[in-house]
Amino acid sequence: MSAAERPRVVCLCGSLRFQSLFESERRRLTALGMIVLAPEAIDEDLTPARREALGELHLRRIDVSDEVRVVSESGYLGSATRREIAYARKRCKSISSMDPILDL
Repeated sequence: MSAAERPRVVCLCGSLRFQSLFESERRRLTALGMIVLAPEAIDEDLTPARREALGELHLRRIDVSDEVRVVSESGYLGSATRREIAYARKRCKSISSMDPILDL
């Protein structure tokens, strides 16, 4: 498969409080033939060091993505999501949002 034929890789970013939106957007994009990367909810109490490590892991997802897709509702962007958007911009990633309120 050539680079031109490679499926688009999309990284979902946003607050995990919108877990159902993450799941529906992941299904929708996968059905369109895209590779979807996203954070996973962790059911354990996270130490600050573990939380930071998971944040860095998510930045690596952005690194390997062609596009960042922001999952949000009512324009909500938490500090971690704002950090991820800034990171993606610095790396010249395409950024889109499923929330029409957001102008990214």
